Amino acid sequence: MATPVQQPPQSGSGKRKGKAHYVPAKRARRCDGGGPRQLEPGLQGILITCNMNERRCVEEAYSLLNEYGEDMYGPEKFTDKDQQPSGSEGEDDVEAALKKEVGDIKASTEMRLRRFQSVESGANNVVFIRTLGIEPEKLVHHILQDMYKTKKKKTRVILRMLPISGTCKAFLEDMKKYAETFLEPWFKAPNKGTFQIVYKSRNNSHLNREEVIKELAGIVGSLNTENKVDLTNPQYTVVVEIIKAVCCLSVVKDYMLFRKYNLQEVVKSAKDPSQLNSKQTAQAGNGAKLESGDKSHQNDSAEGTNNPQVVPENREEPEQTKPISETEVVNEGGAKPELGSQVTEGSESSENGLS
Repeated sequence: MATPVQQPPQSGSGKRKGKAHYVPAKRARRCDGGGPRQLEPGLQGILITCNMNERRCVEEAYSLLNEYGEDMYGPEKFTDKDQQPSGSEGEDDVEAALKKEVGDIKASTEMRLRRFQSVESGANNVVFIRTLGIEPEKLVHHILQDMYKTKKKKTRVILRMLPISGTCKAFLEDMKKYAETFLEPWFKAPNKGTFQIVYKSRNNSHLNREEVIKELAGIVGSLNTENKVDLTNPQYTVVVEIIKAVCCLSVVKDYMLFRKYNLQEVVKSAKDPSQLNSKQTAQAGNGAKLESGDKSHQNDSAEGTNNPQVVPENREEPEQTKPISETEVVNEGGAKPELGSQVTEGSESSENGLS
C-alpha cells in the first residue's frame, strides 16, 4: 500500500495536475482552430435572445440559419482560416517557405472556419452567432419576411434575432468614430431616409443611454440634413446593443412591421387585429351585462331596503304604512326612490295623521 503513494514524487513534479491546468490550453486550441470564441470588436453576426435555454437556442439558430443560408448563398464551403496569405508575394524565399509551411500545418490539422459559429456573448440569455461570407441584415430580413408571409412557427426558444453588421469598443469616442463610416451606406447624401435609434445595454454601466442616442442622431443628421426622425414607422432603425465592453451596431428595415424582429410575434401579427376586435367586443358585452346586473342588483337592494319596512307589522304606528305603499307604486313605474322623498312623504303623512 505504501509503494504506490511514494511513486508519484519520483516523476519530477509529483502532484497530479487538475482540470484547471488543461482548460486554458483547450480554449487556446479552439480559438486557433475556429476563430474567436467570445464577442469582440471586429465581428459580424447575429444577436439572438432566448428564454432560459441557451443550448437549445444555439441548436435552433444553427438549424434556421443553415436552412435559409443555403437558400440564399448555396451549400456551405469550408475555408481555411489563413488561406488568403498563400505566399504569392515576390519576397524572399525564406519568408515564402515559412508561410507555406505554416499553411500546410494548419491545413493538415483541418482548422477551418464555418459559415455560422456560436461565440460567448457575455450576457445571460443572449447568444451571438458569428457569420462569415454573408450579409447578416439581408439574411435575417429574409427569414422574418418568409415567416411573416407563411405564418409558420419554426422556433420555440428563440425570441429576437437581430443582425449585427459591425462591432467596436463600447466607449463613446470609439463609437462615434466607428459610426461616422458605418452609417454612410444608408444615410450619406444622396441616400436619405427616416430613422429611429433603439438602444439596449447589458452588463455595462459607464455609458449613458441619452448621450449615446444624441451623438448617433447627430451623426446621422450630419451625413444628410434630409434624414428625419420617425418613431412610428421609420424607414431605417439603428440598433445599438451594448454587451460589456463591446458595441454591436446594425441598420435594419421593417423593424416595426416585423414586431421588433421577434420570431414569436411576427408569426401571429396578422391575427392580432381580429383577436383584439373580438376581445374588445367580448369585453364590451361583458361590461354591458355587468352594468345591467349592477342596475338590477341596485333595484333589488332598494326594494330589499324598503321591504323590511313593509313586512314587519308595526301596530303602534299604523300611519307609516301609507307612504311606503306610495313609494312601492313609484318603483313599479320605473323611477328610483330617494331617501329625501321618503322622509318628506313620511313627515307629511305623520302630520296628516296627527291632524
